[in-house]
Amino acid sequence: MGTTPDGGAGQARAQLLHSLFSVRREERRPLILSFVYFFCVLAAYYVLRPIRDEMGVAGGVNHLPWLFLGTLSATLLVGPLFARLVARLPRRRFVAWAYRGLAACLIAFALALEILPASMQVWTGRVFFVWLSVFAVFAVSLFWAVMADVFQAAQARRLYGLIGAGGTLGGLAGGLLTGWLVELVGTMPLLLVSAVLLEAALRAMYALSGHVAERDGAQARIEREIIGGSAWAGMSGVLRSRYLLAIALFMLLFTWGSAFLYLLQAEIVAREIVDRAARTAYFARVDVWVNALTLVVQLLLTGRLLERVGVGAVLVFLPLLSLAGFAALAAAPVLSLVILLQVLRRTGDFALSRPAREVLYVPLSREEKYKAKNFIDTFVFRFGDQLGAWSHAALAALGLSLGAIAGAAVPLSAAWLIVAVWLGRRHATLAPVTTSAPCIHEGARP
Repeated sequence: MGTTPDGGAGQARAQLLHSLFSVRREERRPLILSFVYFFCVLAAYYVLRPIRDEMGVAGGVNHLPWLFLGTLSATLLVGPLFARLVARLPRRRFVAWAYRGLAACLIAFALALEILPASMQVWTGRVFFVWLSVFAVFAVSLFWAVMADVFQAAQARRLYGLIGAGGTLGGLAGGLLTGWLVELVGTMPLLLVSAVLLEAALRAMYALSGHVAERDGAQARIEREIIGGSAWAGMSGVLRSRYLLAIALFMLLFTWGSAFLYLLQAEIVAREIVDRAARTAYFARVDVWVNALTLVVQLLLTGRLLERVGVGAVLVFLPLLSLAGFAALAAAPVLSLVILLQVLRRTGDFALSRPAREVLYVPLSREEKYKAKNFIDTFVFRFGDQLGAWSHAALAALGLSLGAIAGAAVPLSAAWLIVAVWLGRRHATLAPVTTSAPCIHEGARP
């Protein structure tokens, strides 16, 4: 029996998707729903990110280290609550509580910006800065936790780059939206737009969970399961494993260097761009450039590089880039170089380093994936921010120039490179485990 023209076109599209991106027919709907889910999560964040960055500069660059300390403190408070909710609630209920709680906070901030007097707006901006920094960690960590429940290891290696592209498009859309509208409508309506996007992300998660549960009995069971266990098992798990400790150190050095670069950027932007709206537009444009370049790399290179050159080679890219970039900034701390390094570094993180870091967790047990990973993604991540902020402040207090402060990040990047090489080699010894153990089942302990 011959195929109909429509059937032939559908088959041709399926073959094209498989040849370009290794997407199988039965994976298309989960992939699309995951893509939309991540799109909405990161669009919600990137609508807010330029607003946060401008509020941080407006509140005084010298206060940024204190805002990093506030973020770490908030993470310490929220982290155990996050783990406790994950341990006690099934997936659908926990995700609903998380996203709707974040949306309620956004509505409260919108009202505060509208109602509170001008004398209190600086403090409102500082609280918002801290809150959004915590939001960024938990919203993305929660998304990837859902992905770990839905996709198996082999699927993750093929599809995570494409799913990440959904987040990149969301970031691109959010940055464009803020850059275009902030001068026309102001800040408050954009916060409400972000709240609507969080509800859309929740609806996409519901559709994804329902689809996979209908087709897979194991997924239907996972949909109802409660993970259980202690809220503090993540920290103890990291302390017991050299492999997890190395991942934690990789994350610490990454965020330490990121805080250095962020504060250098804030000082140079405050010096060279005076107008507040122009600063917000600048931050939005950087986000657009980052997300556009990230999208190209994710679609064309991420999956191929992870499969062909390996996780270790992908992991060392960002430390090498940072080593060269901070050395260049040490010689010439100017806005154009800051923009170039910020764009390339963030692109390398989103398109290459982040997917490679996610692959590092594949050999772990399920409890380690949820709890140790959560500890690293939240506390270690923010502790690195804090180290970067206060070491930057200490160097500035000693009277060092911006170039000298940038130079201090060079040995930091060299140490990061050493850790990346070790992790890549260690992961290579676990490759037989990662190719056979699905993400949603117990893996071998490294």
